[in-house]
Amino acid sequence: MADTISASVPAAHVAEQRDVNKLYGLLTGRHPTEVDISDNDDFDRHVLACVLAASAMDGGQLPERAGLTNQELNALLVQYFPSSPIRSCIWREQSALPADDETNMVRDLLLAQRSTYGEVGGWLATMIARRAMEPNHLWEDLGLRKRDELSRLLMRHFGPLAARNTKNMRWKRFFYRILCEDDGLVMCTTPVCTECNDFDLCFGEESGESRMAGRRRDHLGRLDDSVQAVPSLRG
Repeated sequence: MADTISASVPAAHVAEQRDVNKLYGLLTGRHPTEVDISDNDDFDRHVLACVLAASAMDGGQLPERAGLTNQELNALLVQYFPSSPIRSCIWREQSALPADDETNMVRDLLLAQRSTYGEVGGWLATMIARRAMEPNHLWEDLGLRKRDELSRLLMRHFGPLAARNTKNMRWKRFFYRILCEDDGLVMCTTPVCTECNDFDLCFGEESGESRMAGRRRDHLGRLDDSVQAVPSLRG
């Protein structure tokens, strides 16, 4: 497929764009604080836009950062963001880099316990698995606004798996625990979680500022600094 992009969005602008809110806006036409996600289809669109925006913000080739091939990414854009000025962007004409074994294990775990079908479930399984390799809380590296959105995503598309997280374990830790248990392995040496020295690593608070909110705060801070630097604008 030839690389194409709407004339209204220069290729260089998209390639260099690292503001998660602006990338989200290019896909959805809205700021993330303006979206209504009460409907499941709108929620799916919101999640996909968040993941793509966060992946692009990390730099490198977007397909690899999101875990998709060029063809999968282009199909996703056509299906979920048909009105977006972004089409097949300027990423290289090559498939995403082969996933490592760890990524494949998480992806296969998700795929084996899907509760919805169609292309979106497969895309999400691959994207979640790839983003789980990043260092932050999973909801943060998916670009979501809070952990509750990740829980809703997993309950919606991977319900049988999500329902097994009865103790509200951190999702990334939970994935690895299930993988170990399914292979007959023991991840922890302590039989009771409450007696474990690593309790906070598995069950600790996952609150924090989303990447979208952080970028918006930084942007407003720069604007305020600019105003302070110009005497005529200070009143």
